[in-house]
Amino acid sequence: MPNTIIDKKVLDEVLKKYNVSSLVDTSIRQMCQIVDNLEKLTGVRYIRMELGNPGLPPVQLGVDAEIEALKQGIAAVYPDIQGYKPLKNEIKKFVKNFLDLDVNEENCLPTVGSMMGSFTSFMTLMHTHKDRKKLLFLDPGFPVHKLQANVLGSGVDHFDVYNYRGKKLEDVLEKYLSTREFYGLIYSNPNNPSWIVFTDEELQIIAKIAKKYDVVVIEDLAYFGMDFRQDYGKPGIPPYQPTIGKYYDQYILLISSSKVFSYAGQRIGMMIVSPELFNRHFPDLKTNFHSDHFGTALIFESIYSVSSGTSHSPQYALYAILKAVNEGKYNFRDEVLIYGEKAKIMKKHFLENGFQLVYDKDVDKPIADGFYFTVKYPGLDGNEFLYQLLLHGIGAISLKITGSDIHEGIRACVSLIPMDMMDELGRRLQIMKENIEQNKNK
Repeated sequence: MPNTIIDKKVLDEVLKKYNVSSLVDTSIRQMCQIVDNLEKLTGVRYIRMELGNPGLPPVQLGVDAEIEALKQGIAAVYPDIQGYKPLKNEIKKFVKNFLDLDVNEENCLPTVGSMMGSFTSFMTLMHTHKDRKKLLFLDPGFPVHKLQANVLGSGVDHFDVYNYRGKKLEDVLEKYLSTREFYGLIYSNPNNPSWIVFTDEELQIIAKIAKKYDVVVIEDLAYFGMDFRQDYGKPGIPPYQPTIGKYYDQYILLISSSKVFSYAGQRIGMMIVSPELFNRHFPDLKTNFHSDHFGTALIFESIYSVSSGTSHSPQYALYAILKAVNEGKYNFRDEVLIYGEKAKIMKKHFLENGFQLVYDKDVDKPIADGFYFTVKYPGLDGNEFLYQLLLHGIGAISLKITGSDIHEGIRACVSLIPMDMMDELGRRLQIMKENIEQNKNK
């Protein structure tokens, strides 16, 4: 029997240390701790697929702008709760240039990462209707969004959208939203972790049913422009990043700087609230907020209570980056194409060693190569699969925590795998396959 990459006793001891009884329920950050500990104890360099760190250096334009701003003394001054005005203007331009949407500066809000955008969106929206207490998740999705909803005391419901692509989406949305229990729905596009991308037909369906039942749509664009089958990197030139905003006027867009600009550490994102939603009055807001005006409640109560605004220096960084992007001086898409290249190589190694893609189709097309993909091993449940991966020097998270119906699968993130470790990934997967198959035959 081939040797495993690490000793089983060491793995068992670490899992005991972290009180892990179910690997499929282990969070992203806890899995990172487990892998960090295993690397320290064994000296083995793990293939890290569990955390979505960008894996590329931050955009230097941002770093330089941030340093200069700090030198000018901005650290001593509270930021404007509504955001740095020049940045808000560049966000407005960015939204026009790359999504072909017309919004106003007041609708463009810098946030402490897009996670602050989602948290404060939920915090405000859940009080817009006294009789609506739920948020609908079109899963799979980013696990922390559901955690945020739970922390806030919001009800949640979900379904795996993979089973309802195309026209099927209309019936399932009708089923849920017709109950009139939901104040909002949320999805990511491109999707984390399946990497499916909603078509224009599907976005129109979402808009149609959301409008019918007056539900706000929250669109998580953390992987903005990273469907590499299209070139979304040229300002003001089609094609544009697909968005619900083309078909519906009650939306919130969450755009992260973490992936597309490799600026994860400085926690700077963008929340774009449609002009119609921003200026809408919800009488029920007055139960928990001083104002029934959505934009006012969102900014001066939700955002204010969470952070007193977004730090100055990251806003200056994002301003410099977006200005260059809007002027066509910096092509963000070209910088992140490497993720698609990595995904193609990694998928090949998995498939050649008997693994199978979980989410393998984007409607009627093969799933694109991007930041994530999903795999399983025939005959292994989710816990055993993750255990075997850890035993063979590979870290990953379960699809279960993303809301997927496929609990035996895992999410593979490509970003932190250097090209010089691709062959090593193939070697470890081969050993893992041989060990699994030998154990089956015992």
